[in-house]
Amino acid sequence: MVSQGTNYVLWYFVFSIVIVILFTPRLSYAEQSELMDSNMNMIDHCWRPNPEWRRHKQQIATCSVGYAGKMVNNIGKDLIHYKVTDPNDDPINPKLGTLRYGASVIQGKVWITFQKDMNIRLVKPLLISSFTTIDGRGVNIHIADNACLMIFKATNIIIHSIRIHHCKAQAPGMVMGPNGKVIHLGPVDGDAIRLVTASKVWIDHNTLYDCEDGLLDVTRGSSNVTISNNWFREQDKVMLLGHDDGYVRDKNMKVTVVYNYFGPNCNQRMPRIRHGYAHVANNLYLGWVQYAIGGSMGPSLKSESNLFIAPKVGSKEVTWRNIGQTSGNKWEFHSVRDAFENGASFAVTKGGRVPKPNYNKEQSFKVVDVKYVRSLTRFSGAFQCGRSSIC
Repeated sequence: MVSQGTNYVLWYFVFSIVIVILFTPRLSYAEQSELMDSNMNMIDHCWRPNPEWRRHKQQIATCSVGYAGKMVNNIGKDLIHYKVTDPNDDPINPKLGTLRYGASVIQGKVWITFQKDMNIRLVKPLLISSFTTIDGRGVNIHIADNACLMIFKATNIIIHSIRIHHCKAQAPGMVMGPNGKVIHLGPVDGDAIRLVTASKVWIDHNTLYDCEDGLLDVTRGSSNVTISNNWFREQDKVMLLGHDDGYVRDKNMKVTVVYNYFGPNCNQRMPRIRHGYAHVANNLYLGWVQYAIGGSMGPSLKSESNLFIAPKVGSKEVTWRNIGQTSGNKWEFHSVRDAFENGASFAVTKGGRVPKPNYNKEQSFKVVDVKYVRSLTRFSGAFQCGRSSIC
């Protein structure tokens, strides 16, 4: 038997729903899209709202944007699922269960996950095979305190949700190569992630900091790279695009830098670009010491809807150009709909045209109004690792 009080509650509940339906303004498609964009960026919105994402981790391969394009070559019926159970490392004879065994020994499409939280100290740089995904979502994975990651003459690589820090330079030595065979590797700088003649690489939602050299280098003809949703902090040299001034093959380099959070305590190279082209969009810059974006050898760069927050003291200028033997007029550094706080300024190229990324359909994405950048980047870094927590 239902009481009168219960009837009243049910009636009031139904009445409230009707009122909400009648009087809530109907949003246009554009308004709905803008509201969605303000809460979660395009990559995260592709997979994070799914409560079953842990059971469907490979879904994320369809979520990448920018020059890497969709990473569907990393999934399919022939995909090998590999779980890391052992944090130890042997650079020449990797053991089954270790990260190096999955990333270097196994060939073909490999999706690497981790059994539990781990602190991995690599003895030598980890050379990652083509068609490999390293997915640290759901656990806390640290690669730290010695050698770190290298993508050497490989393609179709995803690195997701890894904390990489305190990386150190390495002397020459023998190491398991990306083709499953032991090779001799020359000296390696202390970078968190280094790309050498690599293509179609997606680096998403990682936390990188405090390494001997830089955090991320894209060098020696590497191209079609997307760097997204990462948290870069506590570093002098952050990101290098292009090997050196004399390596003209990097003219073909194309890199997308989107939804990243730079800072605190980053000095320079966010990025520094040589020769090639970079589309830098919807990133947040929390100060710098020397500069935020710079380069040499006449590169092209489109800075679009980024938020630049200048430091309280020191340089307020975002850009730096090492003109050297080239004419400054050959540069194409353009700022489009960027926002500047604390007196930040951007010295744009005078005249000329704004270089377009010319994405194809699977690479293209909507660059959101800069007023939403704080929201778009608030989940940057390794997944489940907020900027207010220790990670």
